[in-house]
Amino acid sequence: MRDIRSLDLNLLKTLDALLDEGSVTRAAARLALTQPAVSGMLTRLRDSFDDPLFVRAQRGMVPTPRALALALPVKRVLGEIEALLQPETFDPRTASLTLSIAATDYAQRSIVVPFLAALREQAPGIRLAVRPVEDERVTGQLEAGELDLAILTPDIAHEGLHARHLYDEQYVCVLRAGHPAAAALTLERFCALDHAIVSYSGGGFRGVTDSALAQLGRERRVCLSVTSFLVLLEVLRSSDLIAVVPRRLLTNAEGLQQVEPPLAIPGFSKIAAWHERTHHDPAQRWARALLFATCNALP
Repeated sequence: MRDIRSLDLNLLKTLDALLDEGSVTRAAARLALTQPAVSGMLTRLRDSFDDPLFVRAQRGMVPTPRALALALPVKRVLGEIEALLQPETFDPRTASLTLSIAATDYAQRSIVVPFLAALREQAPGIRLAVRPVEDERVTGQLEAGELDLAILTPDIAHEGLHARHLYDEQYVCVLRAGHPAAAALTLERFCALDHAIVSYSGGGFRGVTDSALAQLGRERRVCLSVTSFLVLLEVLRSSDLIAVVPRRLLTNAEGLQQVEPPLAIPGFSKIAAWHERTHHDPAQRWARALLFATCNALP
């Protein structure tokens, strides 16, 4: 063969058929081609391999030693190409891979924890690597394969990514169990209490609640700013501070009680985002479907 770039894949299929059938007529029928078309391909094959490949004999066409030597390699190549074109199969029960997800600590508690439980049950060989969300780097991380999925809010989703809505979240007030303000939390009392807030960037003392209060001409006193909702809940259990937190964060949160806010506070949505790089991958598609099902089952 002079140059593989000049060899048409259809020529290999024709050679394979000729080797199996031992006849141009039967090979043409198998390939759904005309006899002259197969004869023309045989001529091209002879030129490509610089060998007659088949010679006439009393019993028909007889393969040359060169053709016989090509028989198994050609079948192997055609089989491998056929395998490439078939959908990749994925069995979660035997899968062994690492799935990398970016999520805030809120999303880790409300989404990743139940997702991990389902993952461990259905695909115990899949490892989960959870990373913090870095807004400016998310798209690049997904594109480079550093991340497979990112749990985001729509306002920080980036163009060029696939996305799926997971759920809508609402805020509630949370206090320690037995807090004297829980029985009747008026707007007046709400503003008079000492508040705690989560600021992922650190040091922030204003949030969506303060914007809602400002529209009413009111304000609250925020005396604690932490970077983690998980730390915040521990603080609330052991103090008289109050906080406004996402409702799903309080699932199975012992020692705390939730109260409806005395004002309207806009909620938010959560989405899953991923890159085109993994969009069609069977393992990734299965994992995303499990994530979506897990979120649909959340209370």
